[in-house]
This record gives sequence, C-alpha cells and structure tokens, in this order.
Amino acid sequence: MIDGKDSGGDSGGKRFRAARIFSVPDDVKFLDTLELTRLSEAFSAWTDRSGRPDVAVSRNRVRLIYLMLRHTGARLGEVLALNDRTDVNLDTLSVNFSGGNGGEGREVQIPAELGDALAAVFDDPAYASLRGNLFHLDQGHVRRKFYERAEECGFTKELVNPSTIRRSRAVELLRDDVPLPVVQRILGHSTADLTAAFLHLPEEQRRKVERQVLTRETRRTSARNAFFGRVAQVQKGDIQSRVVVESLGGHAVSSVITNESVKNLGVTEGSFVTAEIKAPWVVLETCDEMPRATATNRFLGEVELVRLGELTAEVIVTLSDGTRLCALVTTKSVRELDLAEGQKVWAMFNAFAVVLHVD
Repeated sequence: MIDGKDSGGDSGGKRFRAARIFSVPDDVKFLDTLELTRLSEAFSAWTDRSGRPDVAVSRNRVRLIYLMLRHTGARLGEVLALNDRTDVNLDTLSVNFSGGNGGEGREVQIPAELGDALAAVFDDPAYASLRGNLFHLDQGHVRRKFYERAEECGFTKELVNPSTIRRSRAVELLRDDVPLPVVQRILGHSTADLTAAFLHLPEEQRRKVERQVLTRETRRTSARNAFFGRVAQVQKGDIQSRVVVESLGGHAVSSVITNESVKNLGVTEGSFVTAEIKAPWVVLETCDEMPRATATNRFLGEVELVRLGELTAEVIVTLSDGTRLCALVTTKSVRELDLAEGQKVWAMFNAFAVVLHVD
C-alpha cells in the first residue's frame, strides 16, 4: 500500500482494518512492540556481560524464558514446565504447552529467530546436562531477573510482570489484525465471553494465520530499506504532513505525505507503520561528522557490500541496530568516494522519498 491508498472491498471502497478500531482501556497495563524490543535487547546485553561461562548459561536460560513468554504469550508456569526435548519442535518451529491450572493444552508456533536461539543452545555442550530441564528455573528467581531488566529499561516492575508480557503479546496480535479466536487459541484461554460471536476457525487455518503473522514480524525487522516502528509525531500542514517514525532500533525517520494519505492510512501518534525508501533515493557520503545536507534523514553506518557494475553499483550499508540500507549509485561515485567493505559511511535520504505502509 503506497502513500495512503487503501484497497479492498467494504461499502466505502476501503479495506476494513480491525486494528484501527481496536483500543486498549487506559487502566490496562502493557508494553508495545518497541518496548518489548527494548526489553529483549536488555536481556541480550545482560547475557553478553557474563564474566564466566556458567553465569552466561544461567543468564541465557532466563533470557530464553523471557523470549518464550514474549513470543508465545504463555503463562510463566507453562514455560517453566516445558521439557525442551519433547515439547519444542524446531522442525516445525512450534512449542507444545500441556496446559494446567485451568489452561488448555495447545501448540503455538514461534518465530525463526527464537528457533535459531534454541538450536544454538541445543547444540552447545555447555547445556548438555540441562537438556530436558532447560526452562526449569525457580519462579521467584526469574521474576527478580525480569524486574532488574525492567529497571535498566526505565520500566516499572508492573510492566515486566510475566502476566503483563502475556497481555502485551495479546495486544500486539490484536493490533496486527489477528482474529480473536486465533489469539484466544495462542494464549490458551479456556473460556471467553466473546467466543460465541465468532465462527469456529479450523485448525489448519489457525496455523496459517499464526505463520503469516510471524513471517510478517520477521520481515519487518530484516527487510532492506525498511524501518518498522511507532509514529512519534504527526505535524499537519495545509496540504501535506510530516510524520516522524521511531523505529525498533531507535532511529527517527521523517516522512512527508499528503494529509489525505495520513487520513486514509489511519496514521496517528502511537500507531505502527513501516517506512520504506527506494534504493536510488539513498545518497552516500564519507566524512567524520554528520554531513551538512538538505536530506532530513541521515544515518551513520558501515559498508557491508559493494557490488560494482559497468555504470551503476549497489552498496549495502548496515546501521548500528542491524538495519540494512541499499543504495544504487554510479560506479564513478563509488570510486570517487573510495568505498570499501567495513568503511564508515553516512546514508541519507529526503523525507519526500519515504513511503509509509500499514500492513
């Protein structure tokens, strides 16, 4: 969807989006996608700071428990009861929760990123003696470590309570237009007053929806020339508006689109969008300080790849958070700038070149 053109088939000629009318009551505490990402990064940094191998193993177990909660929306007790040998299937990227305490047994799919993290642990000799009991940690210990990471991120303990993380995943899925029956199934709700208002969703269709959501989430964090994030500011003019998007990696990306597009896309402060830039619009510059330029968006990165053609060249620049920007420039420019892999470079693009998408 480019620059605000809704497509679809309701009576008004616009595609109906449940996420636009979905709202969370003010008294409901939850973390949004950016905040969950900050928490994930805090757990990774904490694990990386381990001074001893045994400490690294202990911390990584807590990190994996958090990631399991964050991506499955399971209860803490369900995750701690998992047998990593029998309940985790990396071939299908799924986890089987047996239920308990009124919960319903169910299979929940996990993203490839979490599957890779688990595969690395399963192959690591340092975890061999823990296989089958990898997630079996004391609840009190896990909660304490969660609260420590909350303090590092500036969150209250209440916001990093396992129940809040579970609720946050539910909110995230509902905002992503995931049907309520699928969300209920993922979270393992045994009863729901609203269930009767929805048609039964066949198991095969439920699995398909889950996988589509996980694929979409992965694409948001790995696509080139794309920044997925939260709208931090909408500054309206008489014809056009300036929209500032705060990406998952903490970058502020400015876009200028028409007021009609803002309305059609449903762009408001706090909503989530993807900002994309076409490669020919990305300009490169080599200098130590931020270059003085008319381009609103200027990011320092490192050259990952230079692919030279006879007339044009493709240059991949990786930013500090792993975001990859592709620039299509002339081969002459690459040679004049003396670009090479590993070199620091500024990637710049104008706000008018940024297109906003709402999934």
